[in-house]
Amino acid sequence: MRPLHVLLTLLLTFLMAGLQPALAESAPGQTSPKPRVIFFDVNETLLDLESMRQSVGAALGGRQELLPLWFSTMLHHSLVESATEQYHDFGTVGTAALMMVARNNDIALTEQQARSAIVTPLLRLPAHPEVREGLQALKNQGYTLVTLTNSTRRGVQTQLENAGLADLFADNLSIEEIKLYKPHLRTYRWAAERMGVKLEETLLVAAHGWDVAGAKAAGMPAIFVARRGQTLYPLAAEPDRTVKDIRELAEVLGSSR
Repeated sequence: MRPLHVLLTLLLTFLMAGLQPALAESAPGQTSPKPRVIFFDVNETLLDLESMRQSVGAALGGRQELLPLWFSTMLHHSLVESATEQYHDFGTVGTAALMMVARNNDIALTEQQARSAIVTPLLRLPAHPEVREGLQALKNQGYTLVTLTNSTRRGVQTQLENAGLADLFADNLSIEEIKLYKPHLRTYRWAAERMGVKLEETLLVAAHGWDVAGAKAAGMPAIFVARRGQTLYPLAAEPDRTVKDIRELAEVLGSSR
């Protein structure tokens, strides 16, 4: 009986040790080290894409349910751009992706119609209700806030101005400068270098599992914002924390300072 008792004790110790990281991550104030720069994804993380449903749905013959397919097709082919060492801006890739979805669903759509359905509404996306308050709280806590997006620098600046968030950010970084779309590892490392900090002194905040996966693989801490309809990639490293929105993010990081 004694060897069995020892075996069970060792097994219990092993299981408890394996649970420790998860328990630590779920406890308030455990995100560390404290970031000097917080990088934010913009679309969906800060800005609500729901208002695009009407324009994209109309372009697709009223098929609003095809919006997620269009968005994933756009992301897919942005990675094709990086893998094949090409670069077209995100709006151009998005237009091409929308035309592909239309063609695959036997919907007549011209390039001009596709671009009009995307560009104008994308620049006018509203912020999620809690975003302004959460970002302001983080700024008041002394954090440096920077956007890191696949959109063009001019495009994201227009988005933030229209959403009433532009004054909260110290800088806006666009991958157009290095022409490698997230989640390419070099984008996260470049962002840290660009801001003059080490990777471990940064934090990515994103509502996309693929973005979190890229940051973690590059060595950048990451927090996942669990927006409706978004989920983590189960084969990637887990985020350092999951929050429901930017207000909770501010509460978590505020308690850790």
